[in-house]
Amino acid sequence: MSVERKAGGLAGGLIIALGVILALIGLTLTVGGGWLIGLGGSWYYLLAGLGLLASGVLLIRRSLLGALIYIGVFVLTVLWALWEVGIDGWGLVPRVIAPAVLLVFVLAALPVLKPGRGKVWAAGGAVGLLALFLIGGIASANAARVHISEDIPTAQQIASSDPDALPVGADWPAYGGTYHAQRYSPLTQITPENVGRLERVWSLHTGDLPGDRPGAQNKYASENTPLKIGDTLYICTGKNMVLAVNAATGQNIWKFDPRVSDESIPYTAACRGVSYYVVPNAVATDPCATRIIWGTLDARLIAVDARTGRRCSGFGQNGQVDTSADMGRLIPGMVSITSAPTIVRGVVVIGHQILDGQYRHAPSGVIKGFDAVSGELRWAWDMNRPDINTTPPEGQIYTLGTPNMWTTASGDERLGLVYLPLGSTAADYVSADRRGPQLDYATSLVALDVTTGKPRWHFQTVRHDVWDYDLGSQATLVDFPTAGGPVPAVVLPSKQGDIYVLNRATGQPLTPVNEIPVPRGGVEPQMRTPTQPTSGYHTLRREQDLSEKQMWGMSPIDQMICRIQFRSASYEGFYTPPTADRRYIQYPGYNGGSDWGGIAVDPARGVIVANYNDMPNYNRLVPRAEADRKGWVPRGEPNARKGGAEGAGDPQAGAPYAISVNAGWRMPFTGLLCKQPPYGGIRAIDLRSGRTIWDRPLGQALKNGPFGIPSMLPVEIGTPNNGGAVVTAGGVVFIAAATDDLIRAIDLKTGKTLWTDHLPGGGQTTPMVYEVGGRQFLVIAPGGHHFMETPVSDEVIAYALPQGA
Repeated sequence: MSVERKAGGLAGGLIIALGVILALIGLTLTVGGGWLIGLGGSWYYLLAGLGLLASGVLLIRRSLLGALIYIGVFVLTVLWALWEVGIDGWGLVPRVIAPAVLLVFVLAALPVLKPGRGKVWAAGGAVGLLALFLIGGIASANAARVHISEDIPTAQQIASSDPDALPVGADWPAYGGTYHAQRYSPLTQITPENVGRLERVWSLHTGDLPGDRPGAQNKYASENTPLKIGDTLYICTGKNMVLAVNAATGQNIWKFDPRVSDESIPYTAACRGVSYYVVPNAVATDPCATRIIWGTLDARLIAVDARTGRRCSGFGQNGQVDTSADMGRLIPGMVSITSAPTIVRGVVVIGHQILDGQYRHAPSGVIKGFDAVSGELRWAWDMNRPDINTTPPEGQIYTLGTPNMWTTASGDERLGLVYLPLGSTAADYVSADRRGPQLDYATSLVALDVTTGKPRWHFQTVRHDVWDYDLGSQATLVDFPTAGGPVPAVVLPSKQGDIYVLNRATGQPLTPVNEIPVPRGGVEPQMRTPTQPTSGYHTLRREQDLSEKQMWGMSPIDQMICRIQFRSASYEGFYTPPTADRRYIQYPGYNGGSDWGGIAVDPARGVIVANYNDMPNYNRLVPRAEADRKGWVPRGEPNARKGGAEGAGDPQAGAPYAISVNAGWRMPFTGLLCKQPPYGGIRAIDLRSGRTIWDRPLGQALKNGPFGIPSMLPVEIGTPNNGGAVVTAGGVVFIAAATDDLIRAIDLKTGKTLWTDHLPGGGQTTPMVYEVGGRQFLVIAPGGHHFMETPVSDEVIAYALPQGA
């Protein structure tokens, strides 16, 4: 057989293989497209499927007509894509990229199908490749774009009647910078002009890693922001070890290990922060005159000497207090402290993370205040039992299932108030048996008098919450500019994306709060309210509801499957009621909007910096009998499932329904998200007006890709993000948070990235800034995050400009 005949036979075999592939794709699109039409969706997939089916059959027969039909389908596909999404880069990707790849192969086959036209068809192939790169370029450029709406305000001199509102200076003495939680540093050494010269100056390993321990694998996410006081940095690890290190060198000073067991880890081994307290009138050299106080995953409150790390023997029992007393039945991991305490007027205020989704009558969400010196219980606030001020009468416990505070409170020393962001009543997704204060206080910001433990005011962001829209963000205290002068205010971000501004003495809104009509129905139509409050000041939420054309994928098949899921689900827009007969779409999902990373505020320029998520959840209420058949029982019980994301098969025992949440709404097979990017962003907002200054996606596609394979593409796709930002007087925003394992510096004025560095683990935390020895440092503890699927690390890293720079 001649070489020419062998080559021709090989080429013919490849054309037949190409025809088979096109026919199979066409058959899939035809069947799925017919299904989609039956649901009221787009006709494109059926028509394109029929075209590809015909093209494939004809190519198997080595007919030139098969190639011509495919070229015609491709041209019509491009026209349809431009009609449906315009030049939206991410919108074009699933519609055009995969068809363009196939076009290259079809064009390459033309010389065999029509001999003698090789140069013409080769030119056509080059055009196809050019189109492919052009579409990719549009997507990349569109993704990286910063949308600048207006100029940043001019910096003003900071003045406040409340000393606690003033900047932190060279230190970082509380989780949010101060208990006002502005996450702002007045330091100016690092600027947009020199930030690109940042270098690592030290790093350390805490030694707290899950290793191969079965109880800890896939459950680490330390989320820690260290404190800095004087020359010392205080770091907390996922399992609540606390290290004191030299802030200039990272050299260890002391380490305290409370020996928390793996079985006490809830969803996440996290210790977001510790607290620092100076005992009034104490001699500086006295033991525990300054102390570090923090909570543990097994619900202990611990106090140690800030200088030596030794237990404060006068605090509780040998330096610790059991905070879980009288809260109800305790299963390991059910009641934890994952956030830093807030200390106001000598009272240590703590809430608890109560494991979501396990029991309708879960342990109580009671808030407790302890004496910062003695550890004595000063008060307890059980919203259902205002008659109880400390411990319940003998033989009784605090009310079960009440809204808890798992995140961080803010505090106003002058007013004597702590601001508690509360969650929803237990059994997050059903509400028929909720009554009284549990309805009034759930998903509210509550201002509690720190002296008495009694509420002064509260502001509710969701009525009858069955969407797990608990308040995860620490509220930020500011002086809000008004026509009558600055007013002490609290800025409250929410998971729905709404940002509210309230008078922090009275709780009265300082900016408009609107009532919008919301859908009613689902499994509890009698409990759904006709309206819900929304902010007229600012929202991080997209203005448009989800639509079929926003469904995404790596190919038209993926996108078609997501369109079918969209059309099959119950979706009536914002606040779609939960359903049991089919899936329902919740948008935004339970990860925000804004979550525990909160916001940063530059008080001099009057600018809010807020990172946010933009993802739906794909949920279904599971009837009790069905959940029982599936073997869904609460964690910690015999035969319980181990691990898993929050809501992914939670039993909600004692309620008529369990809950199944597809967090982020991942498509089958590829694991990509069904919604079109971006999935997260970061925004600068004018504090006075609430208008957007700039907005941009946050996070590259480096670690994301189909089938869990990292794409390594340095394209700003806008990934899901957890953790917050810090902003400096130098005009630089520092943030990690995204799933690309990068820490980045962003120009506060323009929103553009100025500098990045690759982290050894996921940066799902908030960095902090301080000065020591005349040198400004940036520090981050990139502990990683199992839920965000980023690598775990025990490293803490410090950056600074080169000496003498």
